[in-house]
Amino acid sequence: MGTESKRQQRFAGVIQQDLAALFQRDGKAWAPGAFITVTRVRVTPDLAIARVYLSFLNTKTAQEDIKAIRTKTSEIRYKLGSKIKNQVKIVPQLEFFLDDTNEYVEHMDKLFEEISKEPRQPEE
Repeated sequence: MGTESKRQQRFAGVIQQDLAALFQRDGKAWAPGAFITVTRVRVTPDLAIARVYLSFLNTKTAQEDIKAIRTKTSEIRYKLGSKIKNQVKIVPQLEFFLDDTNEYVEHMDKLFEEISKEPRQPEE
C-alpha cells in the first residue's frame, strides 16, 4: 500500500476518534468483557472503504470478538454515520481486522528472554 494523502490521513483520524468513542460506549455489548482499542484506520484514496484495526485486551477470545463485531458492521456504520454526517459526503464501508501487534510483541519478548537465559559460548 502506498503512502496516504493528507486528506486520507485526516479522514482516517476522524473515523478513528469517533469509532474509539463508539467502542468505549457500546463495545461491551458487542464483545462482553473485552476492552477494545482502535489501533489504526486506513482509508482508500476514494474514501469509500475504511479498514479498521482493533486490539482486544482482557479477553482470550479475540477471534470470536472480531467475528461478533463484523456481524454488527452495519449497526456500527450507521452510528458512525450519525456522528460524521455533517463532515463527509458518504460514510465509508467498514472492514474490521484484528490487530495482533500485542501478541507479536509478547511472543518476541518471550523469545528474547529465552535467548538471554541460554548459556553463552565463550569467545575465543
